[in-house]
Amino acid sequence: MGNMIADGLFLPALILAILGFAVPRLLARVLPEGVPALMANAVLSTMVMCILSAVFFFCLYVWQGVPVRELLDQGIGHNVVSFGGLGLIAGIIWAPIMLLSVAGLPRKWVHKTW
Repeated sequence: MGNMIADGLFLPALILAILGFAVPRLLARVLPEGVPALMANAVLSTMVMCILSAVFFFCLYVWQGVPVRELLDQGIGHNVVSFGGLGLIAGIIWAPIMLLSVAGLPRKWVHKTW
């Protein structure tokens, strides 16, 4: 199971894809209906997904055996740049799914129309 999570591509990609679908749906529960809120949802979802992806990659590094102390010794700026870059690159996986999830939100609106 550990090899499938850390070494394989399928399970990490699946986790990122599920997060890409779920984050806009969860944010839609707290944001109002309407086009401005939909755009805000897209922006907030992108920021949250970048952060979640970076944290996910940090956890994958730890899962593969890199000591946390060794990662933190490099400095917070280096970690933000390194893992933030990995989170942005992972946008290839989660961004299309997130955009489709955001685009499907107006179907569930009750008070506003698209």
